[in-house]
Order: sequence, then C-alpha cells, then structure tokens
Amino acid sequence: MHVKNYMEDLVFQRLAEVLDNHRNVCTCERCRYDIAAIALNFLPPRYVVTSQGETFAKTKSLEQQFNVDVVTAISHAIQLVSSQPHHGSSK
Repeated sequence: MHVKNYMEDLVFQRLAEVLDNHRNVCTCERCRYDIAAIALNFLPPRYVVTSQGETFAKTKSLEQQFNVDVVTAISHAIQLVSSQPHHGSSK
C-alpha cells in the first residue's frame, strides 16, 4: 500500500494536450517537469490510498471546473517556465 497524489497523474496526462496549444514553448524533459511542478504547486493535492479512493478522484476529475483549474494551472506554469527556462542554451 502507498499514498499517491492522483493530481500528479492528471497534470501529466493533460500536459501534452495543453503544450500542443502553445507551439513556441520548449518541450524538453526539464521544461516539462518544471511546468508540471509549478502547476502542481497551484493545485490542491488529491491523495489516494485505495483503488476506491482513486476511482473517486477520477470521478471528481470529470467535473468541468476541476478540468478548467488543471488547464489554467498548466497554462500559467507554461508562461512562467517559458519566460525563464532552466534547460540551458539547447532545447
């Protein structure tokens, strides 16, 4: 048994989709992880332990406002990372 933040899975699932709408942003591994970390800091955690808890978290993630919040946090994080990327001079 272990504690899992379901929000991490959701952010990484939505990250590629949101990045597709921001074509001029670096998508190297470092930038993607920076974006995810910043987005997660703006979102409430959704910790689960059991499969029943994960099912509840997945159900909650289907709500429209929940999805808007996740996409908004990712978009904000993209703006922050793209203004000061930490990946060095190569992309």
